[in-house]
Amino acid sequence: MNILVIEDDPTLNKNIAEALQAEGFHVDGVFDGLLAERFLSKKDYHTIILDINLPGKNGYEVLASFREKDEETPVLLLTAFGELEDKVKGFDLGADDYLTKPFFMRELVLRVQSLTKRKLSGMGRKNVLVFEDIRVDLGRKTVERQGKEIILTPREFQILVRLCQTPGELVSKAELIEEIWGTTLEVNTNTIEVYINFLRNKLDKPFHKQSIKTKVGYGYYLHED
Repeated sequence: MNILVIEDDPTLNKNIAEALQAEGFHVDGVFDGLLAERFLSKKDYHTIILDINLPGKNGYEVLASFREKDEETPVLLLTAFGELEDKVKGFDLGADDYLTKPFFMRELVLRVQSLTKRKLSGMGRKNVLVFEDIRVDLGRKTVERQGKEIILTPREFQILVRLCQTPGELVSKAELIEEIWGTTLEVNTNTIEVYINFLRNKLDKPFHKQSIKTKVGYGYYLHED
């Protein structure tokens, strides 16, 4: 699960990242609003932690711009202000929650876990799997990367779906054979290797990515490039 931390205080940014990583999250950290917008345009996140006082563009400006393109990804605001007006402004722009500094790190982690569950449940309702810039629509049976549609065969699609369901976790060749081909057909590990090669040629190489990784002798997994 991917979290973006947008906080200009290097120490606080690092502390938040370490607390979330300890809970199993993948965390990117940026320190200004302009760089944050670049990250948000290139990668999908499950939750965004956004400070209000930022160089380049402030948190309100980043939030307003982001909500024009994405109305669903949860955003947790961090603010040093206690005034009601600042919180109201954040909610009006589309924030989902807020914490006023200073705060307990454990509380932030609990808030992020709650917001992330909301994001995942929403993805489930829409039947869309997301990994980095890859979007798999289970209902329409379509795949996009960086907004470009990728045409896959049914078997290639099934393999990609299986990998996207547990990103970062190893899926063995035996699992892929049993889950996709079943036990009624004679399919060997060479067949899986061929299909993985097909997938890489369509999904990774044209975009200069290496998302599909091999653990020799075990199987395959999706890796954040």
